[in-house]
Amino acid sequence: MKLVRKIVDKDGEGSVSLIPENTEDVWHAYNLICEGDHVSCSTIRKVQTESSTGSSNSYRVRTTLTICVEGIDFDTQACVLRLKGRNIEENKYVKMGAYHTLDVEQNRKFTLVKPKWDCVSLERVDLACDPTQNADVAAIVMQEGIAHICLITSNMTLVRAKIDQVIPRKRKGHVSQHEKGLARFYESVMQGILRHISFDIVKCVIIASPGFVKDQFMDYMVQQAIKSDNKLILDNRSKFMLIHASSGFKHSLKEVLADPAVVSRISDTKAASEVRALELFYTILQTDPERAFYGKKQVERANESQAVETLLISDKLFRAQDVALRKEYVNLIEGVRDSGGDVKMFSSMHISGEQLDQLTGVAAILRFPMPELEDESDDGSDSE
Repeated sequence: MKLVRKIVDKDGEGSVSLIPENTEDVWHAYNLICEGDHVSCSTIRKVQTESSTGSSNSYRVRTTLTICVEGIDFDTQACVLRLKGRNIEENKYVKMGAYHTLDVEQNRKFTLVKPKWDCVSLERVDLACDPTQNADVAAIVMQEGIAHICLITSNMTLVRAKIDQVIPRKRKGHVSQHEKGLARFYESVMQGILRHISFDIVKCVIIASPGFVKDQFMDYMVQQAIKSDNKLILDNRSKFMLIHASSGFKHSLKEVLADPAVVSRISDTKAASEVRALELFYTILQTDPERAFYGKKQVERANESQAVETLLISDKLFRAQDVALRKEYVNLIEGVRDSGGDVKMFSSMHISGEQLDQLTGVAAILRFPMPELEDESDDGSDSE
């Protein structure tokens, strides 16, 4: 998503202008726009004119309209967001209050004005506009002296660092110079990984090279991590995957990403942390039910006691027409974060999100047991 302009004051009033650049961005727009918001966008309007003789003529014009959104329809096949509402700004072709449907689609700029931009909406804008937030796969393509550290999203590859160093050749009686140069190169690559790859987001790190360079580098990195007690590398060791590549240049990524082992591994990373969190919730619900609860009322009670360790919440709840209800869920997220808890936002278009929606769309894993919550029964407000 391309951010054109963002003017939001400290009270949460203002507007954001965006251009969706791919199908994922239209999905983000669907989660951002709510009923009651004002949206401006270029559109085609059929205009009828009547001549002095009484004959009518109709033609189409392109104009920019601003509507107050009353209906939202997301066409997943065409990947178009259709917004129905009344015109709220003067326009020479369209009367004030006349109904119109705006199409938000790829490469078409739109401006969104909300009565109040809350933390969830602003985070969604940041997420959509920062490609590194979606990059849950990283790749290092390397050969002796050259390495490219890349982040891979579903739509693009971003080169975050290029390391190019001269390594002395192996010569009879001068092998040590070659080994020292190689060690310096490996150290630079390792520092580049630590600097540019966020292991909280990245679920898989591919190391690709010709020959045994990848294996030698992996051995070096693990040994250095053990020496310096670098828990970040040691704890995420299972995320690294060694693959053959023809060179250390970026174009070699194409063959790396086509490798069947890589394809299956990358497909498994999508929403992997959310899937694991949901599996953990079900396990605790069976083995330690006083530490796992679902339903708005019970989760809010747990939050009041600062007991929520992990909050599982569906993005579907933030498309609610009830503004007051949305605010309650926003307050719940802020409360959990303020008490040091983790918040997992589930996509309702993913299988894990569908499962969570069946559990009212909100669930929590607690830091400590709260048996008193088991005695309470949730009211009708828990279901969407």
